[in-house]
Amino acid sequence: MALGPIVTSDWLRTHHDGDDDLVICDVRAYLDGRSGREAYERGHIEGARFIDLDTVLAAPAGPVVGRHPLPDPEAFAAGLSLAGIGHGTSVVAYDDAGGMIAGRLVWMLRIHGQPAALLNGGIDGWPGELTTESPESIPVVHAPRPWPERSIVDADQVAAAIADGRLVIDSRGEARYRGEHEPIDPKAGHIPGAFNLPFEDNLVSGSFRPLEELKVRFQAAHVDDETIFYCGSGVSACHNLLAAEAAGFGLGKLYVGSWSGWASDDGRPTATL
Repeated sequence: MALGPIVTSDWLRTHHDGDDDLVICDVRAYLDGRSGREAYERGHIEGARFIDLDTVLAAPAGPVVGRHPLPDPEAFAAGLSLAGIGHGTSVVAYDDAGGMIAGRLVWMLRIHGQPAALLNGGIDGWPGELTTESPESIPVVHAPRPWPERSIVDADQVAAAIADGRLVIDSRGEARYRGEHEPIDPKAGHIPGAFNLPFEDNLVSGSFRPLEELKVRFQAAHVDDETIFYCGSGVSACHNLLAAEAAGFGLGKLYVGSWSGWASDDGRPTATL
């Protein structure tokens, strides 16, 4: 089915009943030590399968590659297979953070041309009852696919883009961008020449702004489908990528290593304001 990058609860309730080609994914994860799996087990949308950020959507962290490098295509495909997601399956993903985490899965699927969307408002905006029963998941064949080079850039490509005057967007909050506050990564600040466009500003009370407001936001920043986005570890930047696509600006590029990769390389310059 054709699927834009964001869907509503009403859309999901209408299309999920009896649709074997649509899988709902719970992609909750936390930086404070809480378990996304345990949150899922305490209550989730009926039919949802849990997708783990650290084992399915990322490889182990490391210097230069950052805190959430992309997994090997084989590992990603294996995780999708166990969740019953084939190449032709449509996916709707949610979390409890406005799509900050679930956007990573949606972006990873959409760059392969697979129909996938964020549930607007996430689990907190779901109008139905939650369940503790996990659905039976029948593994399917999901053959590994290489990551599309057009959608992913490395640190050298980021540096070259900035040198050429192309747009690179830092999706973190303003305090981290300015270097006033850095709770996670080894250095504070941002990539010199990057422009700040916090992903949180796509949202109002946990839901996406109307598309016309998103269009004005990204138009004012001169975003296009060649724009490079980054964040702390390549996760929340996907929120900006999906919001920009929904607003009609194409699906840009992700610097997956993001600030955690850039800041761990002593050979890379940094900037503060």
